[in-house]
Amino acid sequence: MNELLVIADPRLMAERAAWLENLARERRLSEHTLDAYERDTRQFLTFLTGHLAGPATLGDIRELRPADFRAFLAARRKQGSGARSLGRNLAGLRSLLRHLEKKGLVNAAGAAAIRSPKQPKSLPKPLSDTQAITVVSDEAQLHDEPWIAARDAAVMTLLYGCGLRISEALDLVPADLQKGATTLRITGKGNKTRLVPLLSVVFDAVEKYRALCPYHLESSEPLFRGARGGRLQPAIIQRTMQKMRSAFGLPETATPHALRHSFATHLLAGGGDLRTIQELLGHASLSTTQVYTGVDASRLLEVYDRAHPRA
Repeated sequence: MNELLVIADPRLMAERAAWLENLARERRLSEHTLDAYERDTRQFLTFLTGHLAGPATLGDIRELRPADFRAFLAARRKQGSGARSLGRNLAGLRSLLRHLEKKGLVNAAGAAAIRSPKQPKSLPKPLSDTQAITVVSDEAQLHDEPWIAARDAAVMTLLYGCGLRISEALDLVPADLQKGATTLRITGKGNKTRLVPLLSVVFDAVEKYRALCPYHLESSEPLFRGARGGRLQPAIIQRTMQKMRSAFGLPETATPHALRHSFATHLLAGGGDLRTIQELLGHASLSTTQVYTGVDASRLLEVYDRAHPRA
């Protein structure tokens, strides 16, 4: 790349070019990521030109302290960069410095000592209660094969009615749902086991699928099967939801996982307490569950703005 300004001495620029080539050839990073890393390191070297009052050398890079990296991030923030951009800036710099360190040219400890900017938490995007009920209903299923339509409805009902992750639903075996059971034992992330209430509507949806499924369901084998009898894959359910988005005018955020978000958000809106919802979701930390309070508050404000006469 031709630089309009001299932002580093030739040897440092040559090492940077070799690093970018290595990322493309051996690491096979995407063109988008390579462009971002090229831009991020160019911005850093441009900053150093002013910071050091001259083009940076490998010797200058060797002497950089955490304060120098903080100064760069502060300058980028002043120019309007957000936490995500700053985090990527730092990731690109660390990658370049690790490359130089492996060759014995610098010490990357200065950049490693900098904590990445805290990323803003995006709020979960649940479906409305009407949309969620539509998705799990028998009538909404789009497959012509009755047993597959019943299967999809059963999986969706488990996600919304029990707050399961899609992997947890597809890991179920017939023995997990015994007749008359009122709870479901789920093994989630970190091999952590939890109990969730098994609503009759959920059990009925699974029973309908069982009755129509053309394959013999051994008690210890996967409950949900693909069209050819193998284990049902998450991508099938994700594609089913994608078709539902088009058919029912659902938002792009309507995914199988959004049904789990809907389960938590609707429970909270109905008066459920955070600690109980944490246990039902299998979250290790209450802080993970607290994100749903933000969702609920934002929905309340939407209702207020739309309905209150003085809003």
